[in-house]
Amino acid sequence: MRLLDNVKAKLAPAKDKMSDFARRHEDKVQHGIEKAAKAVDERTKHKYSDKIHAGTGKAKHAMDRLAHMEAPHTGDATPPARPEGPPPTS
Repeated sequence: MRLLDNVKAKLAPAKDKMSDFARRHEDKVQHGIEKAAKAVDERTKHKYSDKIHAGTGKAKHAMDRLAHMEAPHTGDATPPARPEGPPPTS
């Protein structure tokens, strides 16, 4: 457990920086995720559209959670609860 605690302590500043970045540039990040998903879907000739769509939803959800985290993160609080059901579709 000690190794895991050390890793968490070292990664906390990076997580705070990512949260701040996601908060300041949320619209640009969401647009970038959509653009990348569209490019990949076109290159694969829509063969994996369902998987790409699912991954895009998960990526958007993760960035949304990062953007709405309280800063600075101390590691003491419990993580935000995941909403039930599938990710929102766009």
